Amino acid sequence: MSKNYPTLIKPPPPSDSKSPIEDVLELNHLADIDPNLFTNTRPLWHPPGARGIYGGAVIAQCLAAAQRTVPANFVVHSMHCYFVLNGNAEIPIIYHVEHVREGRSFATRTVQARQRGQPIFTTTLSFVREGSGGKKLVQHAAHMPVVPAPSETQTQEDILRGSSSPFQSQRIDILNDDSPRPHEKRTRQWIKARGRISAEGGYQAHLSALAYMSDSYFIGTVSRVHKLWRYSTSPKSNKESGGGKLGITASTVERLKKMSPQELRRMEGMDEDVIAALNNVEVDSQGNVKWRSKEQSPAEVGMMVSLDHTIYFHAPKEFRADEWMFTECESPWSGDGRGLVHQRMYTKEGKLIATCVQEGVVRLKQDSTPKL
Repeated sequence: MSKNYPTLIKPPPPSDSKSPIEDVLELNHLADIDPNLFTNTRPLWHPPGARGIYGGAVIAQCLAAAQRTVPANFVVHSMHCYFVLNGNAEIPIIYHVEHVREGRSFATRTVQARQRGQPIFTTTLSFVREGSGGKKLVQHAAHMPVVPAPSETQTQEDILRGSSSPFQSQRIDILNDDSPRPHEKRTRQWIKARGRISAEGGYQAHLSALAYMSDSYFIGTVSRVHKLWRYSTSPKSNKESGGGKLGITASTVERLKKMSPQELRRMEGMDEDVIAALNNVEVDSQGNVKWRSKEQSPAEVGMMVSLDHTIYFHAPKEFRADEWMFTECESPWSGDGRGLVHQRMYTKEGKLIATCVQEGVVRLKQDSTPKL
């Protein structure tokens, strides 16, 4: 590993024929060492203020690795994941695929992502042989709600996620946002990969891209339905890489304050309560981000990290991840420092393509924060 790049093998330049998300999720197959070993081709994204790399990237790369070990007529139908340790963007990840089962109708794989010999993530995936359900089928699917269509104009840069994000999103107002019962609210957005996923990537690239995007603002649903200030996710007050005392940098605050409410409302996660709270955020003469009035400030998230993540794939070959997909999240429960979120993902035409479940740590800012 060179000091100039945090991967096992020097990354190639980005491809002109592939979408940005394909480049982000590209794997190197270490077949000369072991046919079941893979490693990340490029460094994985570490969100500003987060404790580790973006979880969706590891989810997607584990899926991509497992897909390369099953017969061509087998498609993934579920994956169950656990986040074990924070991933380090400066260290290569080794993905080890274990062949658990080779059946007529189903195949099972486990994938463990490791850094420095320690597992940081583990998942079990199940694949099904296409057409194995027979000609007579039991079929039904939840209907997509009626929502405003996505704008086809180019969306602006996501200030909080950065300009290098391989996907884009458009927020929709939270359903039942005024309800006093958080479990009745629904957070909604349109989302898609940037650019055009190549034919070379096949349907597997679209599945990996969906898995990557499924982790976007997922556990954050809990903080949104409770109207918490959710940018205090880092215990460090690092003004450049994420933090400040309110979890966002002074330069970000200044840019957000210059934007109109209409512009802010188009940004993912920028809900009405956050827009209102921005009026109470200021940058002092020393460049510190702070509340103008502590009495009017919302409760703050002290820690928010994912614990597990499950995806059920309903139509593996019947969608494109580079076309708009609608997602809707709800949180049926939170308590004891954790929260649970359910998510449904649809094509723009209304076909249910995936159902996801995630539990995570959601702790409010305390006088003293206990360690995991």
